[in-house]
Amino acid sequence: MNSKSSLRPVLPILIAASLMLSLSFGMRQSLGLFLPSITRDIAVTVTDFTFAIAMQNLIWGLCQPFAGLFADRWGFRPVMVTGAIFYLIGMTCLATANGVLMVTLGAGVCVGIAMACASFAMTMSVTTRLVSASVRSTALGIVSAAGSVGAIVAAPMGQFLITSYDWRIGLLGFVVLALLIVPAAWFAGRVDKEAPLELSANNSDRLPAGAAIVVAFRHLPFLVMAAAYFVCGMQLVFLTTHLPSYLAICGMDPMLGASALGIIGGFNVIGSLFFGWAGGRWSKQALLGTIYVSRSLVLACYFILPPTPETTILFAAVMGFLWLGVSPLVAGSVVEMFGLRWQAMIQGFAFFSHQIGSFFGAFGGGWLFDHLGSYDLALEIGVGLGLFAGLAQIIFALYKPPHKPIPAPVS
Repeated sequence: MNSKSSLRPVLPILIAASLMLSLSFGMRQSLGLFLPSITRDIAVTVTDFTFAIAMQNLIWGLCQPFAGLFADRWGFRPVMVTGAIFYLIGMTCLATANGVLMVTLGAGVCVGIAMACASFAMTMSVTTRLVSASVRSTALGIVSAAGSVGAIVAAPMGQFLITSYDWRIGLLGFVVLALLIVPAAWFAGRVDKEAPLELSANNSDRLPAGAAIVVAFRHLPFLVMAAAYFVCGMQLVFLTTHLPSYLAICGMDPMLGASALGIIGGFNVIGSLFFGWAGGRWSKQALLGTIYVSRSLVLACYFILPPTPETTILFAAVMGFLWLGVSPLVAGSVVEMFGLRWQAMIQGFAFFSHQIGSFFGAFGGGWLFDHLGSYDLALEIGVGLGLFAGLAQIIFALYKPPHKPIPAPVS
């Protein structure tokens, strides 16, 4: 049976890939919960911790195109299992850290490599290989939604262990979760046999890697999408890194930060499903711009007023709905533009832009806080850039420049 004609034969692979994404993303999104305890107990400042998170995002972005290239050459299984092992090493380093070096190595270097090899780009590429074009956007939304469940589990579990015991016990709980990524990645690697690449009529599928990269960087819609993706990363990583600290400064219950991250994860599910469905019906580029503008307005409204438990929960719900909807839209856009073969690699270049933004969101937010004593300027920059990027993305989507066909490869 052709695996693309029915989801039943490939459903176990999709479930394993979703579990891999859920665990890796859920823990990574919850690392900000450990910032207050780590900076209190060992010789690590807010800037040091946020620099580690910033390095994680930068390394993730740098490694992502190479992970996609290696997946095409060697298969998804070895790449994803390698990422799972790096995640386990990273959580172990962080749980045993006594200074800046181990925090940076664990939360920064190891988790960064792990996310490149066993997270969004790999999961989205596995999904696109397994399903037909007619249901691809919806399937990407479903898998992305399933990946959001990890934050619902990881954030409350981590905060409970921190509160009941200490932060090292909380991170040991994350070590256990990281162990589960290994078998999930191994099983998801069955995509190599179940769905070997079928070259499409899209000429970029038939190009070598270098030529496909050149085509991507000459394609204006891709460049606009990648540039707007920068702001996406800056806003989201700022929140996951600094929201628990911001709420603590405002005198809120420590569990409120964990609850907010968990609620973001829960509403990620709804948002991913909706935008995956919507991406199959309307312009993916216009939907991306709408998300960026909406996020910026929600950020501005929340941080203008003093936080309360009620406004924080509402804020987390709305932001969660607007959070991971970009994932199926970007993945689907890359496939539409360039085909399946180099999806993970080309999407990796767009994601590198996202991760540069993430670097500034994590480290820049911490640096500004240490020097100014508040997050006000960081928030103003994030909101302003978000509105600009979103409006630019919408305007460009409506403009629709003439399409230039991808040249056929030379025999």
